[in-house]
Amino acid sequence: MKIALDIMGGDYAPAAILDGAIEAIKEPGVSIILVGDRSTIIEELGKRGMSSHPFSIVHASQAVEMHESPTHALRYKRDSSIRVGLKLVQKGEAQAFVSAGNTGAVMASAIIMLKPLAGISRPAIAVNIPTMTGPVVLIDGGANVDCKPHHFFQFGVMGQVYSKYAFGRQNPRVGILCNGEEDEKGNEVVKESFKIFKSHSRNFIGNIDGKLLYNGVADVVVTDGFVGNIALKVSESLAGMISSSLRGIFATNLRTKIGYLLIKPYLEGFKKKIDYTEYGGAPLLGINGICIIAHGSSNKKAIKSAVLQAKKLVANKIIEHIKDDLALNPAINTDKKDDGENGGLWDKIRNQFTPLSE
Repeated sequence: MKIALDIMGGDYAPAAILDGAIEAIKEPGVSIILVGDRSTIIEELGKRGMSSHPFSIVHASQAVEMHESPTHALRYKRDSSIRVGLKLVQKGEAQAFVSAGNTGAVMASAIIMLKPLAGISRPAIAVNIPTMTGPVVLIDGGANVDCKPHHFFQFGVMGQVYSKYAFGRQNPRVGILCNGEEDEKGNEVVKESFKIFKSHSRNFIGNIDGKLLYNGVADVVVTDGFVGNIALKVSESLAGMISSSLRGIFATNLRTKIGYLLIKPYLEGFKKKIDYTEYGGAPLLGINGICIIAHGSSNKKAIKSAVLQAKKLVANKIIEHIKDDLALNPAINTDKKDDGENGGLWDKIRNQFTPLSE
């Protein structure tokens, strides 16, 4: 199984990305194609004493900067490591693509090159949320700011398939993120989405109040990318504040230092549960190929996890299972005529950059 890895993407590229690849390649059944500037890759391998190595290298003469406009990258960086890596998947020379680079550029390039699946109006980012009862899938994590009810339902179908084959949930519970648990809560999109889910979704458990997100009451939580992305960033900020506060508390005096030593094993177990590096990245679901978007600040552990996550999704044939569920569900709305008015990412990209896919 060949995984294309963007060696130039991420806050700590190329060093952390290569270190993660070195760890991941030790796992059985993993073959990694390093995509990026060849001379940079060879230099980094040399620094690690790897004159001979187990990687394939595919040269890309350009790199997309982390704060660069996705539209600029699509138009002017035709030989970027993102585009070259996705082209390997498009041509069947790799089974998945992993990048910790510019999220917008990865999404836009993936949608243009791999195309949305039949029945999917808008691909969505599925983010793994750590909870005390195991990972919960939040979808959409940032790809679509404005959504319609049939988009929510498509997200739910994809999220349930992903939860089943990524985390072994046989009948994933799905709910809609809302400002209350009551059926009548939410804006008009949420209310209409509720009706569709109630009539057509397997194991729909209703609205999920924000305060219950981390309680693990659902396996899949559906929302639009605007709310989803804010929820993720607020969560990251809170986690950072808690971590910083605990370090300050345990470093106060001798008594607190001794207390830390006594509970250290329990704290490490808790840290592992909430550590994003354990999950690696977020798949962009709804496209005809596997694309894992890793966190921009990914370290080598996160990159290793992202590569192994891609391997698992390929092995479990996640794309085929999503296609099957979409084909079997009569509530899927495949009419895209109304999607452009709300600024769907696919519609914007398709209208501006369709020639780039040729």
